Amino acid sequence: MAEPRYSYGTGKRKTAIARVRLLAGSGSVVVNGRSFQEFFPSLALQNVALEPLKVTGTLSRLDATVKVQGGGVMGQAGALRLGIARALVASDEGLRAVLRQHGLLTRDARIKERKKYGLKRARKAPQYTKR
Repeated sequence: MAEPRYSYGTGKRKTAIARVRLLAGSGSVVVNGRSFQEFFPSLALQNVALEPLKVTGTLSRLDATVKVQGGGVMGQAGALRLGIARALVASDEGLRAVLRQHGLLTRDARIKERKKYGLKRARKAPQYTKR
């Protein structure tokens, strides 16, 4: 069976999930059928999402097709960042050390804590009155 022409990576952050396909190309990124700049208008979000490509120096050599769902824009950018990093490692194992050094392969496990019964929120209890 022939090896696929693309590499695949999945990234998660909070409730956002990004599925990333990397192909050899000119550096274009398409997110949910829209251009990258249109989907992430903020420069800060663009820098967060493309950090793995910048760190490895592959920004102008690879095209990315991404499907993102759930979460907010910051969570989606973080999920995209992890997905791109994992796809880069899938395509070239030699990039793992550089990505690990910059902390780009670590999943941020912080998610919203569930509400507990008897409490108003996850940890906030009703006000206690002694008398």
